[in-house]
Amino acid sequence: MTLQKPALRRVPALQLTWLAVLVATIATSRFAAGLVQDLGGTSAENVGDGTIVAMTEIASHASVPRVRTIAAGRLVRLVVVVALAAGCASTSPTAAPDSVETPAIASPDPGARPVTSASSPAGPSAAPGPPGIVAMSTFDVPAGSHPHDVAPATDGGVWYTAQGSGELGWLDPATREVVEIDLGDGSSPHGVIVGPDDAAWVTDGGLNAIVRVDGTSHAVTTFPLDVAGANLNTATFDGDGVLWFTGQAGVYGRLDPTAGRVETFEAPRGRGPYGIAATPDGEVYLGSLGGSYLGAIDRATGDVTVIDTPTADGGARRVWSDAAGRLWITEWFAGKIARFDPASAAWEEWDLPGEAQPYAVYVDEGDGVWITDFGANAIHRFDPPTETFLTLTHDSQPAEVRQLLGRPGEVWGAESAADRLVVVQFGG
Repeated sequence: MTLQKPALRRVPALQLTWLAVLVATIATSRFAAGLVQDLGGTSAENVGDGTIVAMTEIASHASVPRVRTIAAGRLVRLVVVVALAAGCASTSPTAAPDSVETPAIASPDPGARPVTSASSPAGPSAAPGPPGIVAMSTFDVPAGSHPHDVAPATDGGVWYTAQGSGELGWLDPATREVVEIDLGDGSSPHGVIVGPDDAAWVTDGGLNAIVRVDGTSHAVTTFPLDVAGANLNTATFDGDGVLWFTGQAGVYGRLDPTAGRVETFEAPRGRGPYGIAATPDGEVYLGSLGGSYLGAIDRATGDVTVIDTPTADGGARRVWSDAAGRLWITEWFAGKIARFDPASAAWEEWDLPGEAQPYAVYVDEGDGVWITDFGANAIHRFDPPTETFLTLTHDSQPAEVRQLLGRPGEVWGAESAADRLVVVQFGG
């Protein structure tokens, strides 16, 4: 274990502007446009046959972060009053919805700030339909960060992986201050989630390791993998507090944080494991982009049951569970989203609007489904009961938002091509 004293950096504050948009009457209800997109690649090498189990050494250091308040970062707010009745365009599975109209824009208020939602989790009993108000804001992060994934922190901040600079960043949305934590030489972090211990847990392809960053002290603990070149992607915690992860080189694995024990397994169909998520009852599913399947992991044995995408070779990029334990995936190659119900072993599938290339998926506390779309350079919100889409088109060309994660009333992503974070706030 080595301890390092970090450097601190500060820069003047973001400039903030916002656009308020009013939608006319319920009878002529219209939606508005805002931001986002996605892109990502896979590169890796195959590993050998069989399962590899090993105890790994744990490297730890406390890295004192650099602190920045980003200058001239433009925070844009788009506020949309969404009608809940007559104007919602209805779609059926595999049928593209009607196009969205953009309402007139009111004068901007240069003193606006991000709204902190006071919403509480609605749960599965929440009333269906689109949210009443949607607001989109962006926050600059240091140039060259190329932020990849985000995770709202328990202290109100937001973690993000700075893949371009080998750091873990933390943003304070209220002050727009950024803290950067060095993860070590060669770091190239991909995913980040918040664990049951309130720490940030990072999948770092450059270090070929799982990295824990303490939420208070920012001490960095590294858990090296037992295979080389895993091309780490995403992680999730199961119901027992065990961390499961994917590697695009054709592996998936688990880490017991208490014992520091890492196990890796060879994935069915080789390279391609990408997204991974846990259901409310603690079960774990992975998505294989290259293998085009949803994988149900047996937590006791580590075995995977392959569930083929409803469209052949659809490319299951990301996966998320709703409150009922049904799994939503993005089909990157098919331009669709799909939902698998483990109880009935049945799929349902929907086309996205236009020439879509859906990347990330996230299900909010009211079971609204959020999707980033590379083809449209947009974020969509899909409402399952009404089968309608709300589309927010990004102002950056391109934005390259590769992942979504949220907390009640907010959905966060990272514009990796624009060095910005983005949040969509909803409710009201």
